[in-house]
Amino acid sequence: MARVSWEKMQTRLAAGKPIAAIVLEGDDVYLRDLCHRQIIENFVPEGSRDWAVQRLSAKDASWDEVFQRAQTLPMLAPVQVLIVSDLEAWERLGDDASKELAESLSQYLDDPAPFTVLLLEAAKFDDRRRLGKTLAEEAGIVTLTAGPEQTAAVVSRIASDLGASIDSAAAAALAEMFPGDLGRVRAEIDKLSLYAAGRSITRADVDALVVTERKATVWQLADVLAAGRGDAALLFLDSAFRAGEQAAAMVGALAWMYRKLIEALDLPASVSGWDAARRLNMRPESAALAVRNSRRIPGQSLLDGLAALGEADNLLKSGISQPRAALEFLITGLTCNTDAEGRARGAD
Repeated sequence: MARVSWEKMQTRLAAGKPIAAIVLEGDDVYLRDLCHRQIIENFVPEGSRDWAVQRLSAKDASWDEVFQRAQTLPMLAPVQVLIVSDLEAWERLGDDASKELAESLSQYLDDPAPFTVLLLEAAKFDDRRRLGKTLAEEAGIVTLTAGPEQTAAVVSRIASDLGASIDSAAAAALAEMFPGDLGRVRAEIDKLSLYAAGRSITRADVDALVVTERKATVWQLADVLAAGRGDAALLFLDSAFRAGEQAAAMVGALAWMYRKLIEALDLPASVSGWDAARRLNMRPESAALAVRNSRRIPGQSLLDGLAALGEADNLLKSGISQPRAALEFLITGLTCNTDAEGRARGAD
């Protein structure tokens, strides 16, 4: 099944397809816990979860112990979920032990216990190594990252978990401000819920209370790219790294921006900021910038740029040693994709 998004895995779960093992890769605690809950809710009845959900760490437990538990019928439940964290510990085994473990795991996955779901976790997993290849081919690795569009749905779930409610525009605004940082999102919702005092959190609340330098960051870069200013784009990237931005989060935010620019191509040039905001599900000021820059960058350049961002995302997820160099190459390519026709159109 190789690498899949959490959205695709949710589709598989909703279809009721049996799953022998799932590998969750990522260090976002909230997103991981959310996945735990969804998997457990899907397979284990509420009244059986105290004894049908088991947790182990690969630092302390061997594969033999996990195998024995997986083969043991759950008590008072049709299916058990066996959560094994710190999978990196098994990756660090010697060549012979790693080979033996991979072969044993492969044999199990060829004929898994029908009453067990293995939920394996790692902050970072190398699917080029023997164990990783086995899991990627026979179980599937779910990368726990969410771009702004996917994060908006998670934002609503976070609010619900905190006993609050948030409207879709406010959720989209928080997703835009903090792509890939659900811990910060949760903290902001906690603050906003106190301010809202029982009513639904609105976009006006977000604009009034949430202070972040990321509000205009990605759209400032859009201006630079649209102008074909490669030197300024690289300076912008340097500032972002100095401010502590992560490469994967920047690529995710840029990909979201490019998708919004493509959507904005279908809007009339005279569209108001508020109407654009409603149709693009964005804040008015960002929507106005999206409409403006979509006219400055040729449509084919936007499509090519989105494809390049997808390739960069895959490269970063492969665990390259120099993510900054990869982003500099990407930004240079995006700037070059903004050809003379697009710049001339922006100057008209």
